[in-house]
This record gives sequence, structure tokens and C-alpha cells, in this order.
Amino acid sequence: MARWTISQVARQIGLRPSAIRYYERIGVLPKAERSSGRRRYDDTVLYRLALVQRARATGFSLDEIKRLFNGFPAATPISQRWRTLAEKKLAELELQAQRIESMQVVLRRLQRCCRCQDIDQCGRAMFEAYRAA
Repeated sequence: MARWTISQVARQIGLRPSAIRYYERIGVLPKAERSSGRRRYDDTVLYRLALVQRARATGFSLDEIKRLFNGFPAATPISQRWRTLAEKKLAELELQAQRIESMQVVLRRLQRCCRCQDIDQCGRAMFEAYRAA
């Protein structure tokens, strides 16, 4: 039985009503029942939104979250869906971590070594380092 208004759901889960409407529009949430023209939700919307928030907190995009809910055959257990998506996300995060580590190395080197007095001198040093690499 649908008993929650959109405002009540928003307060319960910590979202704006506009976000909930958006999630409905893009297919992350099913369309709400209507009573006197107002959206009404049952408890399952809270559970689905909890999954959305956990997925967002762990770096999943809305497209990936849509895939979690709608991108597998209906009989695919949620545990298998999570494993499939998590494997791909972990590989992406590993690449991102490697890029971040490389960026940190360069920034630390700049902190220690840059003694340039102006932009042109610095640019020339960067250009020469780039050509030497």
C-alpha cells in the first residue's frame, strides 16, 4: 500500500523531491502511484533509494545504477548484478589510482624542484622535460 508522499520520502532518505522525480523520469525508480494527483510511494522506494545512494557513494554513475536495476535479465539476482558492476568499477578505480599516483609524483617533484622566476622560464623547463621524456 502506497503511503509516503514525495516530501516524506525525500526527508526519510535525505534527498530533494526534485531528485526523486528525476530518478523516476530516467528510469532508476518506477513511476509512483498517484492518489488525487499526488505521488504516493510504498516502503520499497526507500530501499531502492538506499541502493542508489550507496552506489553513488561508491562512484557509480546514474547510467551504471540504471544498469544495476534494469540492465540485466529480470531473473539475474541482485548479488550477481553487483558483482558484475563492481568488477568493472574496481578496474576503473585501479586505473584512476595509478593516474593519481603519477600526478602526485609530478606535483611533489614540482614542489621540490621548481625554482622558476616567471611563466616563460617555467614553460621552457616543462617543454624541455616533455621533449626529453
